[in-house]
Amino acid sequence: MRTLKCSILLLLSVLSLALSLPARQVHLRGSSSIISSHNISIALFNELEELSRIVDISYCVGATGLGIQKPFLCASRCQDFKSFELVTTWNTGQLLSDSCGYIALSHPPSPSRIIIAFRGTYSIANTIADLSTVPQEYIPYPGDKDDDEEEADNSLRKRAINPEKAECTDCTVHAGFMTSWRHTRSKIMPYLKDVVQNYPNYQVTLVGHSLGGAVAALAALDFEARGWSPKVTTFGEPRIGNQGLMHYIDRTFSNGSSTNITGRFRRVTHVDDPVPLLPLTEWGYQMHAGEVYIAKSELSPEVNDIRYCDGDQDPNCIFGAESKAIIPSMPSMQGMADIESLNDWWKDAEDFLTVPARYRLWQLFFAHRDYFWRLGLCVPGGDPRDWYRNYLYDDDDRIDEL
Repeated sequence: MRTLKCSILLLLSVLSLALSLPARQVHLRGSSSIISSHNISIALFNELEELSRIVDISYCVGATGLGIQKPFLCASRCQDFKSFELVTTWNTGQLLSDSCGYIALSHPPSPSRIIIAFRGTYSIANTIADLSTVPQEYIPYPGDKDDDEEEADNSLRKRAINPEKAECTDCTVHAGFMTSWRHTRSKIMPYLKDVVQNYPNYQVTLVGHSLGGAVAALAALDFEARGWSPKVTTFGEPRIGNQGLMHYIDRTFSNGSSTNITGRFRRVTHVDDPVPLLPLTEWGYQMHAGEVYIAKSELSPEVNDIRYCDGDQDPNCIFGAESKAIIPSMPSMQGMADIESLNDWWKDAEDFLTVPARYRLWQLFFAHRDYFWRLGLCVPGGDPRDWYRNYLYDDDDRIDEL
């Protein structure tokens, strides 16, 4: 009996020590043939890399300093986009869910776009708080009674191009993210209506990082209902709602019955980033489709480090890290007295004994910011580590895209 007690105490001590240590990199299981068949094209790589710089500029809004000035000037990467024209910036303030960003026109020779860039939150504490809010019922936009539009425009079904897609049954949404979008919406809609009317051939393009990715996703549903056909890219987007809402997003941005929405909605994730795994599944939150996964932990990723993902929860992508959080069943008391049974359990539980990805909150400073570049610093050239780094891919050097 004494030997059994000592074995149990030793096991608990090792468990406590393992859970207190930083996690080693855990590679997701999956055959290389499956991963290689999902590689992205050079063209998509270049597009996502450019969008990461575009959203990085949004961190100049709300920062101490000059922010973004017309025609398109800032302390960060604005000089990379000489054909951009600033329309406006917004900042709701921390008391109104800390939503910031800018609207800009991308004129030729750049692709003709109306860009709405949503900044993530500066406060890591606010980020964690944002991810712990209870859900509320989701009612598709537009449709507020306090909106200044005509009464006839208050019906989503009247405005939607495809009314069948307007129904969102049993949908709930993160209350904090929805609050951020409500406050943002009232500030940006007057500007967007004007530019959409004046530049009808420009692609409405939404890009967001972190909290900004969640707000961009909710904005995209509103813009799609208006018939603006937005193209959306998010980096490190958290889960924004339940399974009902995720299916609604999939239906809204899919072609026909397919749930492959990567053409119009790219949800870019990065290995070790905890935010796409939050809020927790146990609280009723789920992911939506459109994931593009960066498997390389450190900067800089190459084309072969990035892949398309299947459906809402591809185990070969960020969702695979969540499955590591499920500990194998512990052996019985009799089994724990058997050193071979205990050793077998230890091998099965080894991955779990590293800190699960969704609890690695220190990665808010690293993996969550490392999307092609280190995002979140409004300084010349971005993060100083990036000053002598560049992507030099040729569009002709191509990997077949699905």
